Amino acid sequence: MAARRRAETMEENRAKLIAAARRAFARTGYAAASMDELTAEAGLTRGALYHNFGDKRGLLAAVVNQIDAEMAERAHQAAIHAQDEWEGLLIEGVAYIEMALDPEVQRIVLLDGPAVLGDPSLWPSQNNCLQVTKRTVERLIGQGIMKPLDAEAAARLLSAAALNAALWIAASEDPQKVLPKAVETFRALATGLRQP
Repeated sequence: MAARRRAETMEENRAKLIAAARRAFARTGYAAASMDELTAEAGLTRGALYHNFGDKRGLLAAVVNQIDAEMAERAHQAAIHAQDEWEGLLIEGVAYIEMALDPEVQRIVLLDGPAVLGDPSLWPSQNNCLQVTKRTVERLIGQGIMKPLDAEAAARLLSAAALNAALWIAASEDPQKVLPKAVETFRALATGLRQP
């Protein structure tokens, strides 16, 4: 019983720290976020942060993972009523690109994330999305909708195109102007994988 309660408390503390960090990182950015302030906001100590995440970088990774999972779900929900799986794949990619306009996504996932955590294609959350895309691509190839290419290569390049479009939008001085160009080109690139 005590072990279960201890595990529940640890999980509650993790959730408090992630929520506080998410607010701090969105508000001031990773570099300017104070660990003392965010742990105080969570009602915890620096020791709890170190115990749960190792350091501030580990906390950022947890926040990015949470937001990335939410982004994947939002993209999936955007495509749920697509007329077919091909259109669903395109809608998910476009939805991901459009999320680059969200200030929290922009700051934490697309700007601070790569700067601190490195190549997004190596993040566990991005790899989860890649595997989902790969399974979709395999089905589309099997149905003769997509060209008979290597499914992993096609999935990686589709994912990379959406991610790089989002990174471009987030880093641009005029994201609203860049968005339609990025979306149009993403759709054109993806359509090149479709059987004529």
